[in-house]
This record gives sequence, structure tokens and C-alpha cells, in this order.
Amino acid sequence: MEIIEVLQEASRLVYENVKNLAGTEEAMGDFGRGAGGDISRNIDIVAEKTVLDYLRKIQFDCEVLGEECGKVELSKNPKGIVVMDAIDGSTNAVRGIPFFCCSLAFATEAKLSSVTDAVVTDLSTGDMYHAVKGKGAFMNGKKIHVNIKEPVYRIVCLNTSGISPSTIKKIYPIIEGSNHIRHLGANALELALLARGLIDVHIDFRDKLRITDMAAGYLIAKEAGGYILDQNKEPLESEFGFDKKISFIAASNKKILDDILGKLQL
Repeated sequence: MEIIEVLQEASRLVYENVKNLAGTEEAMGDFGRGAGGDISRNIDIVAEKTVLDYLRKIQFDCEVLGEECGKVELSKNPKGIVVMDAIDGSTNAVRGIPFFCCSLAFATEAKLSSVTDAVVTDLSTGDMYHAVKGKGAFMNGKKIHVNIKEPVYRIVCLNTSGISPSTIKKIYPIIEGSNHIRHLGANALELALLARGLIDVHIDFRDKLRITDMAAGYLIAKEAGGYILDQNKEPLESEFGFDKKISFIAASNKKILDDILGKLQL
């Protein structure tokens, strides 16, 4: 079984196990704070256990870096690292807002640029996005690509949850100059929508994002032709670890990227 097939099957099982759980009292619960620092809800635990149980069942030689479980060694001779946010968009999932996903990536080394395989599954619809490094990005098996033209409506996704006043000042020109700003609540799925050509810019400059939130969406967006930079306008890179926080800007094409960078107070 190819690595991408392992991730796809694990993600499919998560969808089957949580699709009727979102928005119910059973989804809530409070299992304390997970390795990533957020409160672990029951729906998070169910989803993460689904992935871990499947990987153990097929004896997949890997380490797992999970939002709730932290680092789990499933083999003494791992072939790489599965980076897992089994529920990205937990707040949406608990409240029943239909925008949350399962984000799974495989990396050969403990850094973002070594991600080779990625799957993001929309857990409300079952739509599955995937990418293998160098082979493009796909949704439900059909190749997808970022929007390469100036759209009729430029959609900018801007994560402002818990944002600091100083960061607001940096990005204010974007807020002032954009008529169509969105904050949807699941970074991995927002990057998948960028890869699909439905949004044009996604910015998260809060210095709060973890590698588990980013790894799968990063590869899918890049393989679809997108640009992803850090706050220093350099190609995004990060070592793995929960002490590592990421800020980034993703854009669908060079023209839009240059326009946005010209407005930012960096």
C-alpha cells in the first residue's frame, strides 16, 4: 500500500466515525489540554484514536505527531512521521458549523519541506483533497489548481482569532483594502479551498499556528501551484515540534501575492 493510500484510508475512517457526531453533546467533553495546548474535545479524541488504531492495525512503520496525543512511536524503525490534526476546526465541529476537516501528512524528516504526502478531508461533506510531492493536487481524484487569473471577487481569508493589536496594525491595509474577507476556522481546509481556486489569499500572522495545523494543507496548496511564504517573505519552512509556531501568507498566484505583500506593514 502506498503512503498516500494509508493516509486516505485513515482519513476516510475518521469521516465515517465523526460525520454524525458534530454539533451533538457527545462531541463536546473536556479531556484537558492536548499536546498542542488546546482543550481536547471528545470528537478530537475519537478522530485521533481512529487514525492511531488504523496505523497500528496495518503496522505502519512511523512516528505520529498529533495535536492531542503528542509524539507517539509506532515503530522502532520508522520510515517517517505522520503529522496529524485529526480534527482541524474543533470549535466548528463542536458547534456543528460545517467547516472542519481531518488533516494528515507524511514527512521523511522533522521539517515542513520534507512532507511528501498529504490528505485533507472535509468532514462535513466527505470531499477528500490529496497531494503527493511532485505529482500535483487532487480533490476526489480530480486534479485541481489554484486560480491563476484575477477573480471577479478577490476572496481573502484572514485568521484573526486571538490576534494582537500590533499584528492588527501590520495587516490593517489588507483589511481596509479588501471587500471580501473571510475567517472560516480551519486552516488546512482553507488551504485546500485555495488549492481548488475558490479563495485567493490566506493569511495567518498570529504566531500561534502549529505544524499539525499546517503540514497537509501546505503540500496541497503548493502542489496546486500556490505560493506560501513566512512573515519575512521567504519560502515557509519550520522544524516539527509543539514549541514551533508558524505565521504565513498563501496566495494563488504571483500577481496577487505581490499586491498583498506591497500592502502589508512588514
